[in-house]
Amino acid sequence: MSPTAVLLLSCPDQRGVVAATAEFIARHEGNITHAEQHVDPVEGVFFQRVEFELEGFGLHRDEIASGFSPIAERFGMKVDLRFSDQPMRVGLLASRQPHCLYDLLTRWRTGELPCDLKVVIANHPDHADICAHLGVPFRYLPVSSATKLEQEKDMLAVLGEHQVDLVVMARYMQILSAQVIDAYPHQIINIHHSFLPAFIGANPYRQAHDRGVKLIGATAHYATEDLDEGPIIAQETDRVTHRDDVASLTQKGRDLETIVLARAVRAHLEHRVLVYGRKTVVFAG
Repeated sequence: MSPTAVLLLSCPDQRGVVAATAEFIARHEGNITHAEQHVDPVEGVFFQRVEFELEGFGLHRDEIASGFSPIAERFGMKVDLRFSDQPMRVGLLASRQPHCLYDLLTRWRTGELPCDLKVVIANHPDHADICAHLGVPFRYLPVSSATKLEQEKDMLAVLGEHQVDLVVMARYMQILSAQVIDAYPHQIINIHHSFLPAFIGANPYRQAHDRGVKLIGATAHYATEDLDEGPIIAQETDRVTHRDDVASLTQKGRDLETIVLARAVRAHLEHRVLVYGRKTVVFAG
């Protein structure tokens, strides 16, 4: 497929935004392949994702941002310009649980995730063999309460060494401190069971079983300093009954976690997510 450019736009809702953007692309002989927009009527904010072909476009890709800047200034836009042939560099964080990590590794290997997977960092050595088999660099960085800040500095050094654009917590069972969160604002995706905050702490599926829940789920969100309070990217649920024991709930929950995390990561990699405040707009794939 020919490479495309993606404009992710947000600004106060007003007349003429769509027309001005389309006119800019048409004026430079561009061909729009996908366009989607949304207005938040409460906040009065306009959002748009516009994708257009680079082949035959009248501006070099290095000139697009400056060429579009008069329109951005006119409407008070925030503009994020991406290119489909520049895949994001991704780093995965993992602990012992393998389901999310292995799912992402498989999807990457089969071409389902359009990214450049640079490194897997884990606080246990369990996944070294699978990473070696797939040819993915693996770094084992053990952590304890006494070494947490130093371990995170080492983690940031590894991520920086690989110039990582997106960090994915593939069931990484450590709380990231501000030094990591601040280094990757809205660039760290986490996954958790949707029992939070109802079932906090260890054994959430046992807690859910003991309460007789009828619905379980999973939530993927951007990590922030407020634990599990970041902007939500994707969610999914599954119905359960009194016949489901703890093992069954855990199995169903893990299935949901893998699906939801992959869905969120793909949306980010395909430049379909706009963050505003505590929320996101996720455009269709």
